[in-house]
Amino acid sequence: MTIASCPISLPAKDRILLGHGSGGRLSAELMREVFLPHLGNPILNKLEDQATLELNGRRLAFSTDTFVVKPLFFRGGNIGSLSVHGTINDLAMGGAEPVFLSAAFLLEEGLEVATLGKIVKSMAEAARAAGVDIVTGDTKVVERGSGDQLFINTTGIGLVREGVHLSAANARPGDIILLSGYIGDHGIAILSEREGIQFDTLLQSDSAPLHTLVRNMLSTSPDIRCLRDPTRGGLSSTLNEIAASARVGMTIDETAIPIREEVRGACEVLGLDPLYVANEGKLVAIVPPESARAVLEAMRHHPQGAHSAIIGTVTGNNPGMVTMRTAFGTTRIVDMLSGDQLPRIC
Repeated sequence: MTIASCPISLPAKDRILLGHGSGGRLSAELMREVFLPHLGNPILNKLEDQATLELNGRRLAFSTDTFVVKPLFFRGGNIGSLSVHGTINDLAMGGAEPVFLSAAFLLEEGLEVATLGKIVKSMAEAARAAGVDIVTGDTKVVERGSGDQLFINTTGIGLVREGVHLSAANARPGDIILLSGYIGDHGIAILSEREGIQFDTLLQSDSAPLHTLVRNMLSTSPDIRCLRDPTRGGLSSTLNEIAASARVGMTIDETAIPIREEVRGACEVLGLDPLYVANEGKLVAIVPPESARAVLEAMRHHPQGAHSAIIGTVTGNNPGMVTMRTAFGTTRIVDMLSGDQLPRIC
């Protein structure tokens, strides 16, 4: 028997595409084929959200991120507050208390100084509220037409708690998968601003610092295996990364995943999958089964985790694969994002 197959358009290998910044399959290929062969070392090769370093008997977390979100201002935040929250959260996913940040600005000629001032003020307010200081930075200006108003890079340093060793490689069969709340809010809020889509309610970005939520979780159970924030590539890509790193399978339940009706409706109209839409104030936790209920309760008692849920389990079947029980009782593979549903969202 001959099985017919449809040709699949493969991305070009000799040019950078928007999808290389998606946090999905193309991003992983770029890291594996370009960056790691030249820059790889035992710390970088772990591909965590942050590097955990030993220095004079102290464990430090070190992370950097660049923000290119468009538009600069959106419901729930702006590129300034987002850049602070994003780097704080990368540190927190390593079990660290953030201490210091740096900020570097790439400005396009013609950007209004008043606009820059509003963004810097927002950064200061976000850092102050999170209890961190921005202690160094840099500013560069490029010619008109060579950028898109403003890009920001933030780098952070944090102190890792004693006895905490978080890593995607730690996930074990039988572990429970927890999610701290509604997914897709940030990506759809950005898209609605960009495209002028109106909702019955004011959907806004979930951008928020997560370090105090993590503090409460680790105080309840320091044996949490792994924490990740599902930003670019969304929940799907994050779970696939963990499954690949730990060589385990995962099964999630579609009906258990918190999704706002506005997000679900927007995704249906636009042909998007909420599992792949970015978040900026949510986390995924892989927790031993004996600790899951206590951690879930600790999450629900924190403002950033009020809608937390158990969404699945880690299995020993199909290593590296994530499957989902659908609302219709069927099972489907949840693969890593292959392209880029929504560019310029963080």
